[in-house]
Parts: sequence; C-alpha cells; structure tokens
Amino acid sequence: MDEIPIIHEDSGSLYSNREYLIFNVNEIPLVDFNSVMETSPETLRRSVDGTKTFVKWESQPPTFVADMTTKEGPYTHDEILVILSTPEWTNPDPYM
Repeated sequence: MDEIPIIHEDSGSLYSNREYLIFNVNEIPLVDFNSVMETSPETLRRSVDGTKTFVKWESQPPTFVADMTTKEGPYTHDEILVILSTPEWTNPDPYM
C-alpha cells in the first residue's frame, strides 16, 4: 500500500497577500472599515498600554493609509507575528 504524503501548508503562503499596519489609536477615525479585515473600532487589537493598534488587508493598501501620520509598516504576516509577540503587544504577566 502506497503511503499518502501529508502536505503541510506554510502560514506565510496562506497570508502572503496580507499586510499589516500599526498606528496610534488617535487615528482610528481615519480607518475605512470597508477596506480592511477588521469590522469596527471595537474589533481592533490594542497594544498592552492601549496607545497603538493595527489593521490588516489583502492586496493593495487602502487609500486612508496615506493620510496616517503615526503609521508603522506595512508588515508581512511573519513580521507582525514577531512584533505581536513582544511585551509591547503581549503582556508578559497575563494576571496583571
């Protein structure tokens, strides 16, 4: 009996068209939620100190990005995973 190969998908290939942009929360009103994957200000993840957030999109950057003054990025999926694992985005003491 022939062995069936198991194909593991690389997370990078699943999200290769996805880009992420970090910015200060005071710029949330600039976000057009019809052009990003988040649906409202309430669905945005915030940094541990609450001062930053991010949005993601696939393909071309939304037009509102050009108007942002505190933007960092855009980042790839692999890059944002590294950033979000830092103490700025993930509380090292989840019980605090």
